[in-house]
Amino acid sequence: MPSKIEDVLFSEPSGRWSATVMFAGSLLFLSSYVYFGVLGDSSTVHELFFAVGLALSGIAESLPTERRRTAGGFRIAAMLVFVTLLGLLAFAPEFIIGTQ
Repeated sequence: MPSKIEDVLFSEPSGRWSATVMFAGSLLFLSSYVYFGVLGDSSTVHELFFAVGLALSGIAESLPTERRRTAGGFRIAAMLVFVTLLGLLAFAPEFIIGTQ
């Protein structure tokens, strides 16, 4: 009996509309990171994590329907990016928030 997690992770990609929304969000976070980087605010590194995680999710959802395992790999990579962000926030908040 397959698990529910396996069913969700390795399901068919949900299509171009979801991928477009995720890529747009990734572009928004990336442009915000670049904008505030130009201004000299170094406490926006969390936006880079969001941009990468959303881009990986967008890639997973834009794949053809027969590429379920590859989409699952991209989904797992995106989750690892977000879990890394949470871990850094818990154990090294000065890296994410910056020094006050």
